[in-house]
Amino acid sequence: MVKKTRLAAERRGRPRKRAEQQRSIETRASILDAAIAEFAERGFEAASIRAIADRLGLQHPLITYHYRSKDILWRAAAEHAFAQIRAQWDISAPEGSDLSPLARLRQEYTTLFRYTVAFPEFHRFMRQETLSNSPRLKWVADAVLAPLLGRLLPQIVEAQRQGFLPAVDPILFHYMMVSLTATLSEFGPEMQVTSGLSSEDPRVVEAYWRLVEEIVFGKGLKGNGSVHKR
Repeated sequence: MVKKTRLAAERRGRPRKRAEQQRSIETRASILDAAIAEFAERGFEAASIRAIADRLGLQHPLITYHYRSKDILWRAAAEHAFAQIRAQWDISAPEGSDLSPLARLRQEYTTLFRYTVAFPEFHRFMRQETLSNSPRLKWVADAVLAPLLGRLLPQIVEAQRQGFLPAVDPILFHYMMVSLTATLSEFGPEMQVTSGLSSEDPRVVEAYWRLVEEIVFGKGLKGNGSVHKR
């Protein structure tokens, strides 16, 4: 009888535990999104955990409970951003799919572009570190960017071999694409003033990326059925 009562209590407790775990996951995600925005706006040195807490209306100790220091929080925020990008890659261009290298690249850079449109703070977050050549830049290059480049660069090389991309150092092509994905998030305010076009207007977003695809990928995707592996 005692054993049955204990089992019943455990079963009742499981949904509550799962709900608590889900709330914890959502809280951490909110903290990391707010951290990216704070670091993007102020830079690492000027940003503070207290200011991040204020953005969320949380008590400062709740953030330090999850992330003991500002450096740990910064690294977690970087991993959080790139994990979201990788997760979308695994949906739009999963490894092992029959997409051609060029079509995979198109999907992957499109994913990066749409992420930066949704979260314009992302590129500013990364740019803050490039301005100072900080130890965090070295860490993110080794821990986060190297695996991404390990995925992208061989695809660029193969698309070049097939004659669909210019024969330049693959890393140059990659950073050209990174800069193109960042254009609206970087120049949106200036474009609004000079032209009246808003980088938040879905029509502008779609028109801009169609232009990029036509210029960069148009040759390959229009010819010889290159959407699939060759």
